[in-house]
Amino acid sequence: MTSSIDTDTSKADDDNHSNQLNENNDAYWESRGYDERPDDWDKNSDD
Repeated sequence: MTSSIDTDTSKADDDNHSNQLNENNDAYWESRGYDERPDDWDKNSDD
């Protein structure tokens, strides 16, 4: 079994952080000043 690092963040915090790093998620775009994920998000991504 893998042990996790003991931190003060909750699962919700961890999930939010992951969502903000996932360009397929609205939270990614909202954290970058958009109202929501744009329809042409794949053309705006860093890939």
